[in-house]
Amino acid sequence: MTMRIAIAGGGLGGLTLARILHLHGIDAVVYEREAGRTARSQGGMLDLHPESGQQALADAGLDARFRSEARPEGEEHRILDPAGRTLVHHLPDPGSFSGRPEIDRTVLRAMLLDSLPSGTVIWQHRLAAVTPQPGGGFTLTFDGGQRAECDVLIGADGARSAVRPLLTDVTPSPVSTVVELTIGEAGRRHPELVELVGAGNFWAMGENRILSAQRLGNDTLKVGISLRAVDRPLDSYRDRRVLLDLFDGWSPRLTALIDAGDNPTPRRIEVMPTGTRWTHRPHLTLIGDAAHLMPPVGEGANQAMLDAAELAARFAATPTNPNQAIRGYEEAMFTRIHPIAEMSARIQEMMLSPTAAADIVRFFTPRAPEPSPAD
Repeated sequence: MTMRIAIAGGGLGGLTLARILHLHGIDAVVYEREAGRTARSQGGMLDLHPESGQQALADAGLDARFRSEARPEGEEHRILDPAGRTLVHHLPDPGSFSGRPEIDRTVLRAMLLDSLPSGTVIWQHRLAAVTPQPGGGFTLTFDGGQRAECDVLIGADGARSAVRPLLTDVTPSPVSTVVELTIGEAGRRHPELVELVGAGNFWAMGENRILSAQRLGNDTLKVGISLRAVDRPLDSYRDRRVLLDLFDGWSPRLTALIDAGDNPTPRRIEVMPTGTRWTHRPHLTLIGDAAHLMPPVGEGANQAMLDAAELAARFAATPTNPNQAIRGYEEAMFTRIHPIAEMSARIQEMMLSPTAAADIVRFFTPRAPEPSPAD
């Protein structure tokens, strides 16, 4: 009998897993809560690391398309202080893919969706409950009452995972607040802001707050405001006057990003405790944010995709023994993620500290080599 694999969540991790399993002749169904592939914005851009995200795309047979879609120039990075003075300006080698080229999340997700057979993704299915069956496997219940059954369940359903409680009672806790705004047709409407931001990432750093922006491939600027987590209603950050008051005294050249941005959208950033792990349970596991929710400092999507690639490879190596595959994946993943989660937590704390600008400049400034001891 064919093993029925269900993947809860059609984000980058879940789609990468389905794609690589498909290449190995293993069928899986992805249940996704969104109504369709264009139901909502997928956010800004991300840099794919050679050892994780890029490796996963290579395993998925999509490295050539990635190179055709990615933007190496997006590795440009500008860091300014509240007065608008440049502290760091990194320019990548033109056309080089040797580093961590940026790609819009929407483009990357479309690439993965296009690579899957029709019907792999079942849209508008938000997982509400999972019921273990007495003889093995699971019954999945979705919002609206739809049901499905599977033999193996992989939770790729993010921060608020409905699968996670079957393995651990750990819950995420807030570490910061982010407010996102969008500036469409930026080149035409706000060329001065396009020039300010550059081709990639832009950070203006003050005490306990960051004003950031990214330039996407579709002439959109994604603006972000990062703050420490405080006990304040999220909806208050939808008021542009509140946002501008947070940056009182900053250069108007910088706060023009807030003035021009549309639809302020606040959300809490949550993380799971570093070192989170669980006792193996047959036919069940987690990948990505469902397994190891970390601060958004560049590792989340990359590690989710690598989780998917490593789990898929283990399924392919032991197609008749999914528990061996899951157990091996989990032990390797726990070991791999621990130092990455610790590093991400340190960077998150540094970026929203009172001395963030000075700290981040030191972080991005290469150290001079130590002098060799005299003979």
